[in-house]
Amino acid sequence: MRADIHPKYEQVQVTCSCGHSFSTGSTLAKDTLSIEVCSECHPFYTGKQKLVDTAGRVDKFRQKYGMKK
Repeated sequence: MRADIHPKYEQVQVTCSCGHSFSTGSTLAKDTLSIEVCSECHPFYTGKQKLVDTAGRVDKFRQKYGMKK
C-alpha cells in the first residue's frame, strides 16, 4: 500500500440543532460539524412526528392540494 495517500481520520465534535452533541471520527478537515437531525430528535427514533418546514413548503403544498371546503 502506498503511504500518504489517505486522508487523516480524526475526532470531530458533532452538534445537532436540538442541542445534542457527540464526538465521532471523520476525515472532515474541520473540528466541528453542525447537523439538523440526530438520533435524539429524529422521528424514527423518538416516535414523535416533527415537521421541518423549509421556506413555507408545507403550507404551500397544503394550500395547493388541501381539501376544498
